[in-house]
Amino acid sequence: MFGQLMRWMQARRMLPSISDTERQALQAGTVWIDGDFFAGKPDFERILSEPYSPLSDQEQAFLDGPVEQLLRRVDRYQIGRTKRIPDEVIDFIKREGFMGLLIPRQYGGKQFSALGISTILAKLNTWNAAVATLVTIPNSLGAGELIVHYGTQAQKDHYLPRLASGDYLPCFGLTEPTAGSDAASIQAEARVFRDDDGAIKLKLNFRKRYITLAPIANLATLACKLNDPDDLLGKGVNVGITCVLVHRGTPGFVSGDHHDPIGDPFYNGPLVGTDVVVPLDQIIGGVDYAGKGWLMLMQQLAGGRAISLPAGAVGNAKAAAIATGAYSMVRQQFGIPIGRMEGVEERVGRMAALAYMIEAARIYACSAIDNGQHPPVVSGVLKAYTTRISQDIIVDGMDVFSGAGVMQGPNNILGAAYKSAPVGITVEGANILTRTLMIFGQGATRCHPYAMSVVDAVAQSDVPAFRRQLLGWIAHFIAGIGRAALHGVTRGLTVSVPDVDAATQGYYRRIGWAGARFGLLTDLAMFAIGGRLKVRGKLTGRYSDALAWMLLGVSALRRYEAEGRRADDAPLLHYALSHALHQVQQAYEGIYQNFGGPVGVLLRVVGGIWLRLNPLGSAPTDEQSRRAALCVQTANAQFERLAYAVFQPADDHPALGRLLNAFACVSAAQPAAQRIIQAQKARRLPRGPLPAEIADDAVKVGIIDAAEADLLRRALRARLDAIEVDSFTPDQYFGRINDGGGIDHGAIEPDDRPTLS
Repeated sequence: MFGQLMRWMQARRMLPSISDTERQALQAGTVWIDGDFFAGKPDFERILSEPYSPLSDQEQAFLDGPVEQLLRRVDRYQIGRTKRIPDEVIDFIKREGFMGLLIPRQYGGKQFSALGISTILAKLNTWNAAVATLVTIPNSLGAGELIVHYGTQAQKDHYLPRLASGDYLPCFGLTEPTAGSDAASIQAEARVFRDDDGAIKLKLNFRKRYITLAPIANLATLACKLNDPDDLLGKGVNVGITCVLVHRGTPGFVSGDHHDPIGDPFYNGPLVGTDVVVPLDQIIGGVDYAGKGWLMLMQQLAGGRAISLPAGAVGNAKAAAIATGAYSMVRQQFGIPIGRMEGVEERVGRMAALAYMIEAARIYACSAIDNGQHPPVVSGVLKAYTTRISQDIIVDGMDVFSGAGVMQGPNNILGAAYKSAPVGITVEGANILTRTLMIFGQGATRCHPYAMSVVDAVAQSDVPAFRRQLLGWIAHFIAGIGRAALHGVTRGLTVSVPDVDAATQGYYRRIGWAGARFGLLTDLAMFAIGGRLKVRGKLTGRYSDALAWMLLGVSALRRYEAEGRRADDAPLLHYALSHALHQVQQAYEGIYQNFGGPVGVLLRVVGGIWLRLNPLGSAPTDEQSRRAALCVQTANAQFERLAYAVFQPADDHPALGRLLNAFACVSAAQPAAQRIIQAQKARRLPRGPLPAEIADDAVKVGIIDAAEADLLRRALRARLDAIEVDSFTPDQYFGRINDGGGIDHGAIEPDDRPTLS
């Protein structure tokens, strides 16, 4: 019977077909807490026992020392205008070891943890994406990481010390005009041949694009299809995708041209090769790893996608949240800080809470990687959702900054991040494909407790294994129906909750309830849609949304516990969890409405009614929004904690430096200002003027003292200074005419800076 059933399923393609490259992707990495949600049984004891790590002393010292020193050398306005990172900045990066953060110490590197590297990259991105990118590429997928894990001893001895010192500046060439998200379809070819001297070599032909650092790199790692027409390697004619090192200056290899990325101008360009001949030993890992390039890439991306791009996204989100919180109290209209207006307050609260949550997810995921996990599904969630949430946070910040966000110049705080936000969304797998194909489309097979085993049994026509795994799956499905129904009827009261703060127990119950529903809906999708899931991107995207927001929610809960249940952070947690559960609810409503087929009718007609009558959650309340906003609207110890790893320039520095100085002054003067406002309401002082404008009168009637009056006046001066924007002379704005008749957009000298207005 099971043999007939298996053949029937094969004929109808009820289960996903898996290509060799997709199988390598599915088998790469590990299943982490994401497996609990696909099984429908989140284990909160385990989730809270997973590490949430601090930086090591060495990493913290590097963050406080060389990273801080580097950023104080960076004039981000000049870099944006000239599209060049100054040589002295590049020399400092090399000299202080920024190029070797992941390289082992015996080869001259720092050998920092994933969390350490992520935090450094996050801080760099809070100030300048171009400089951050220069550090990111050598410390992410490419020559260094691949040689550390797969290189021959000779390759490690030669390349790693030179990569750590910056003598070799690497880039990684994967994307091509016809191979973007479908990276396995690359056309770049490396052909094995025997040279006239008798040596076996490779001849490469390729055209790569969107390659970060390509214009300045002197060492490229190229992903190519390796062909061996004479089977000289003994691996067959079509060996497979292989990673090959090519040095700048090799005949036929052309680099140096630039693409022009949006936002902060980081170095990016094409790589072109025509009959480029390289020795066989430039295959990373040697001949043993010829044809294993795709497996190598998938294994490293399994965890790596949770490091560099989420770091940049979270860094920008935190910087935007603290800057907007400060600006909302420094900027006044109608006689009050704009942050006290409910429309502004709503944006500030959302920004602060979501920044708190994605920072939690960054640290939690990196801690898991340092603990030996390499979860590709969680990495995909981190990459896709932190970059998107960060963009939303920055858009909210631009709305609050309004004209000050739009007007460009040295004093603009958010403009560069706003323009460059789409970069994170598009690279390392466009977010649309990550959301609709990778997270659930592959995760449902990879992370489900039975799906992969059943697919393998069907592919191998193994009837006994098929029977065993299918019966286990059916039992699991029936249990899942009961679990989801019980949790739904009781609104999560039957979920096992760990020993946590009473105020957060409800969140665990609702996430457990949501997880049970997710497991059941995953089984329904696998049974009812099966192999067609790959083309149901709108549906699988909603599944990804549900999973992502549950993972983000438990990350915030993990942070709250790890940091000692800080009462002042509770408003951020409550807003974040309310928002996350509301997003999960919306995802389920979309799944029920659009599932399709007979199962879809049942979900839409019966399940949909129950779903709306018994929701998992609703949007954050106005009071939650107000409390969350307050967390970033006072210059105090909490504000400094939330601004951890955000670069804060000197008080007299344009843009953020002056803003934070004004914010500190305004916060310090607020008690005195409030007493004057109360006196105005009581008609002891004239109504209308700002507190600083009648400070002397307030001193005379004993409402404040002379020191407080001076503080109010200094706060007013600092506030007015901080809200100014740049203006340019015509020569500055249009550029100076150079000797060749073109426009010179070169450096602006210190005495030729734009003025404030």
